[in-house]
Amino acid sequence: MKSLTLIVYCVACWTMVEGAENRKFASSSRLILGTEKNLSASLRIGDLDGDNDLDIVVANGRHWPQQNYIFYNQGRASFKLKRPLGLDHATSYATELADLDGDGDLDIAVGNDTAPNAIFLNEGDGRFRHGGSFGKPSSIRSLTLADIDLDGDVDILANARGNPNLIFYNDGKARFAESRVFGNRSDSTIGTAVGDLNQDGQPDLILANRDAQQNVVILNDGNGFFERRIPFGSGNDESRAVAVADLDRDGKLDWVIGNIGQSNTVYLGDGEGGVREFAEFGHPDGQTYAITIGDMNNDGLPDIIVGNTGERNAVYLNLGDGTSFREEPFGGASEVSYNLAVGDLDGDGFLDIAVANSNGQNPIHLNRPAD
Repeated sequence: MKSLTLIVYCVACWTMVEGAENRKFASSSRLILGTEKNLSASLRIGDLDGDNDLDIVVANGRHWPQQNYIFYNQGRASFKLKRPLGLDHATSYATELADLDGDGDLDIAVGNDTAPNAIFLNEGDGRFRHGGSFGKPSSIRSLTLADIDLDGDVDILANARGNPNLIFYNDGKARFAESRVFGNRSDSTIGTAVGDLNQDGQPDLILANRDAQQNVVILNDGNGFFERRIPFGSGNDESRAVAVADLDRDGKLDWVIGNIGQSNTVYLGDGEGGVREFAEFGHPDGQTYAITIGDMNNDGLPDIIVGNTGERNAVYLNLGDGTSFREEPFGGASEVSYNLAVGDLDGDGFLDIAVANSNGQNPIHLNRPAD
């Protein structure tokens, strides 16, 4: 395994990729999701009402019950209508979007901290009815939606810090009675990413763990069991976020880990579930709570978007090899960004960013050409 240490401190650290456009990510007092300062822990972007623009659902509360909301896009990133999601105030940490019941529209799964989790089914016009729960109350920190058993419907992976992680299998009608533990029962998992890391046609798992628990890849044995563990990282990283993509375009999946109190790390996959080389980026004492991946400057390369606390959030524009980046900060240094998501909110062909801040307003940052 080859180690590359490429810690990015400033916007001008790297030479521009030929043909790649520099971008900035701008917000304003009107580009916020409401005026409240909730304890927002998660948000997701998708066309919920079928009008061909992207809406946003926000999960609020964390350890304290609050109301979750849907914000409806009237076009060009204008969010002038919001509705509550459900009747209950809950300790919500996670919300994820997928067509859970197979009727062609996006439904919502909500994961709560030691309160009942919830499924909300879309009536087809962006209005939602409570569709039941899944699992027993646990210390949920994030959800990941993917077809784990390859039966054509979307399952739920629930990460519970200090408690067993569970896969809840969809029966095709958004009912999740069957479940299976994944990872060690001692794993303190905050985030899970899904991808075929060893190129056998089966979904594998990447676990980002906290509390000095080892980060691991867990390979699928082909029968839906995840027992072969491949460790990566130092063994005592304080990791909170993970995302997966082919960052260096070699046909093998790579992954990114967001850490607390240390640099973040890119791991280039070897195509067998292990690490070929790795590179650090960000600040050596960073506090990264969220990571997602998207092509932010339309150059065909996956970029990394990072949500931090105590320092500005940043887009790391990929310079081509998946291990070197140019940093484009956005937002304020005082924000406590628990989560973020990307989507073309204003319809201009570039991905924008929405941020879930705890005890702060939730801003939208529109993707614009740099001055």
